Amino acid sequence: MESEHKPGPSEFWDEFYAERQRVWSGKPNGALVREVGSVAPGRAIDLGCGEGADAIWLAERGWTVTAVDVSAVALGRAAEHAEEAGVADRITFLARDLAGWEPEGTYDLVTASFLHSPVEFPRERVLLAATRAVAPGGLLFVVGHTAFPPWSRHPHDEHMPSADELAASLGLRADAWEVETSTSEGREATGPEGQKAVLTDAILRARRRPAD
Repeated sequence: MESEHKPGPSEFWDEFYAERQRVWSGKPNGALVREVGSVAPGRAIDLGCGEGADAIWLAERGWTVTAVDVSAVALGRAAEHAEEAGVADRITFLARDLAGWEPEGTYDLVTASFLHSPVEFPRERVLLAATRAVAPGGLLFVVGHTAFPPWSRHPHDEHMPSADELAASLGLRADAWEVETSTSEGREATGPEGQKAVLTDAILRARRRPAD
């Protein structure tokens, strides 16, 4: 009897993005806009960039962005959108599986929005690597679900940490980090078939303290 084929991360996400011409709204994450919109631009890395809306928004505001995703389909779409927005020269797109890759060097902003996966994915380990990529004086910005949307493919019994729980699990000690935002907020969302729901997001913004 043949064993059931389980797609790897790149295969799963390529198929996910290939199902429709555009998966996400094309708008940047609202929490990112609010939390980072007034920050002076520098070097940023967007982990799990998807179709590129956050990376493009950052580039439009003067950031030099490295945008990373496991899906070549998503990255191709993101690159097209960056060209259309006139910021392709400010964004480097990288196809990487974050489960086995860590950013090289450090960044003034490390952002990860809704870095969740229905296939096995070491989210906490990836976010720990993200903390190591934050330059002194730089920002870590993470937003994630506290519960998955009713239409998602994720296992709904999985515990999703609050922002405070995430900060604790990432070891953001007060002598090395200043947690500037740690909160939950609700927002209205629409599913792929037009379903409506109010979702609650955990939002964490933390600044690595400058070196002495």
